[in-house]
Amino acid sequence: MFAILLLFLGPLVARAALYAVGNDPRSWRDADWSSAGLLPPATADKDARVVVFTGTTGAWKGIFSVHSWIVYKPANASAWTRYDVVGWGQPVRNNNWPPDGRWYGNLPVAIADVSGAEAEKMIPQIEAAVSAYRYAKAGDYRIWPGPNSNSFVAAVLRTVPELGVALPPNAVGRDYRDGFYAGLTDSHTGVEISVGGLAGFKLGWVEGVEVNLLGLVVGIDLRQPGVKLPGFGRIGFGAPAAVAQAR
Repeated sequence: MFAILLLFLGPLVARAALYAVGNDPRSWRDADWSSAGLLPPATADKDARVVVFTGTTGAWKGIFSVHSWIVYKPANASAWTRYDVVGWGQPVRNNNWPPDGRWYGNLPVAIADVSGAEAEKMIPQIEAAVSAYRYAKAGDYRIWPGPNSNSFVAAVLRTVPELGVALPPNAVGRDYRDGFYAGLTDSHTGVEISVGGLAGFKLGWVEGVEVNLLGLVVGIDLRQPGVKLPGFGRIGFGAPAAVAQAR
């Protein structure tokens, strides 16, 4: 019990204290949703490109989790395409915000960025996964344990394991699945056991070693030395483990 309190609840208490003394926006009305200037205009680069972003979510939810979305453009495209899932109305949203927009005023982080022929091959797979997403009707969204915004992006990423990427450990909802699951991890570089996203274990090259309890993740990064803690995500040296660099 002491280990559970220390590893799972201790970091959340620390994260909550930082939020309490910080000046992050408390409401979506007060937040900056504008472009962060991380992506050029689609017409400035003829190559296809796929980017996966995460951004710390707003208000009290930012203590626990990030929000994730996926952005892409085919070769010679005139505009970027962005897909998110949100908790009101129709969950799946297309181009509701700038492709590299701040999320609740927080700068987004690209955890995957692939371009060229490799990205061109991925785009039809991504589009098919978006179209086939099971929880796309009004009322399907559930903030915890899922399906939520991170459940959606994780479902898309499972169709393109070539990205070699997994959502960060504080993307609450990424492990949501109906019922019991035992099989490959999202990146197909390891194995995973999960019970409805509420409890689970992963061992893989991309995912590292992770223990999930009620959607909170504690673990170790194997590719780049680091630890994974609830609320804070990955803390360690070098680039995050779940990064695919642009080609």
